[in-house]
Amino acid sequence: MSQLEWQDEFETGISVIDSQHKRIIHYINQLHDAERLNDPQLTTEVLINLIDYTLSHFAFEESLMEDAGYRALDIHKRTHDAFREKIKNYQQRHINGEDVTHELFELLNIWLINHIAEDDNSYAPTIRENMPGIDSNEQASWLKQKIQRFFQ
Repeated sequence: MSQLEWQDEFETGISVIDSQHKRIIHYINQLHDAERLNDPQLTTEVLINLIDYTLSHFAFEESLMEDAGYRALDIHKRTHDAFREKIKNYQQRHINGEDVTHELFELLNIWLINHIAEDDNSYAPTIRENMPGIDSNEQASWLKQKIQRFFQ
């Protein structure tokens, strides 16, 4: 395993989403360290953070898609639901004493490449089209309200 860096291909062009997605890179790199150091406690921390991330980030992203009128929202939600279940499964296996570090590392890499770089980029044009100025002061109050709702 090696450390991963943010790539331009992961960008959605929506800064608030991109900054949240960068947390996945951080978790991948923490898992790299956990395996290298044989540190199950670090894997535990990553799993706890991932569960929090999937609850808050996915809810935020889905709310954004709903507000923008994204037509494939239901499909996207099902993808998020499936990922949440996988993370919960990894957490349970880890609690039961199984070393899931490498498997989880692989899952997050696949998620980053397939879901973020492809699926999330499919909704980004709808957001930009229906919510112009999402990254500007124009949408600042909407964005502030959503961030407070999901991340505080």
